[in-house]
Amino acid sequence: MSTVNVISAIRYRDCNRMIEWLKQAFDFTEHAVYRGDDGVVHHAELILGNGMIMLGTVGVNPATAGWYVQPDEVGNRVTASIYLIVKDCAAAWEKAKAAGASVLMPLETKDYGGSGFSVRDPEGQIWSVGDYDPWAAPKN
Repeated sequence: MSTVNVISAIRYRDCNRMIEWLKQAFDFTEHAVYRGDDGVVHHAELILGNGMIMLGTVGVNPATAGWYVQPDEVGNRVTASIYLIVKDCAAAWEKAKAAGASVLMPLETKDYGGSGFSVRDPEGQIWSVGDYDPWAAPKN
């Protein structure tokens, strides 16, 4: 198998609301959003720089509905999170706080280089943000 990209996918209860929140908090832009006749998001693609995430509404696809749980159903825990690489971490920190992100780890300088923070979105997913870029970091 030859993989050329990795894209994270997240399920939300109110995907329309979360699309707007992600645009406000992290500057994502809509690449594509597919809604049913009732306005419910079946599939969405948001981009940030050269990265993309895909979103869907919980339970829309009955074949996959049992694969996922929401953080509030399991003690606000998650099994995966997303790391966003930004150029200006302090500005990203202020923007995320202004959007109402719940702070898990405040902005701090990391011992491995750069700075970063971690927040929880309104539906409980965890987002870590930093200016540390492992692609650009020197290898030991």
